[in-house]
Amino acid sequence: MTGEPTIGDVFGEMIRDAYAVATGIGPRPLAGGRLPRPVIEIIERDDGLINGAPTAHYLDPPEAWQPYDHRAVDRVRGHVLDVGVGGGRIALHLQQSGVPVTGLDTSAGALRVCRHRGVRELVHGTVDQHVADGRRYDTFLLLGNNLGLIEGRDRAPGFLAALAALARPGAQVIAQGTDPYGTNDPVHTGYHERNRRQGRLGGQLRLRLRYRLLGTEWFDYLLCSVDELPGLVDGSPWRLVDVDDRDHPFYLAKLQLA
Repeated sequence: MTGEPTIGDVFGEMIRDAYAVATGIGPRPLAGGRLPRPVIEIIERDDGLINGAPTAHYLDPPEAWQPYDHRAVDRVRGHVLDVGVGGGRIALHLQQSGVPVTGLDTSAGALRVCRHRGVRELVHGTVDQHVADGRRYDTFLLLGNNLGLIEGRDRAPGFLAALAALARPGAQVIAQGTDPYGTNDPVHTGYHERNRRQGRLGGQLRLRLRYRLLGTEWFDYLLCSVDELPGLVDGSPWRLVDVDDRDHPFYLAKLQLA
């Protein structure tokens, strides 16, 4: 016994159980026939910090969304790619509103839940892998803090180039991010300083997710300030045209295909 988790589809298992708890049904029965309550996502940072968060919000209906989620979906046009579709909350709403939408996720289990909920167009993979499919989109949504998928300075050019390869002329990206720096907690400020000493952005998190006996591989996930964002976009096929930060520290950034 090493105490280390088995690498697996953490997000998929977690969303499956959250959906079963919320509805009493699911794509397949829960192990042992029992529903774990509550379903908690464990987020482990590479400095040893561990946080837990309920997962029900991944399935929230529009009446439970944050205001910036509503403002984001009000801005969509054309065919939408929901990057990191998760439990399908955004894609399902857009589909029901008559908006053509495709959900993209690396979690096969999350896509099964989306399909069970009625989301019709789904793709399993990363944005880089999806480029080969030849699909093109007018709007890319990165909600639920999924601006973090940019990861950091090293990954940003490739990620933004992949989105551009999937884009129709005049396409837009609407992404929700979080400014991590409005804290005096030494656990976080010390982590920011350690990152900077290593040549990373202060809010560049090194994480893994845990659920029951499963864990993910370690991965980077970016929390960046509005001031840091232009430096990540410069030199890419996109230009930053608008930032809505009325819900600080949360904000919406709009990128336009240059």
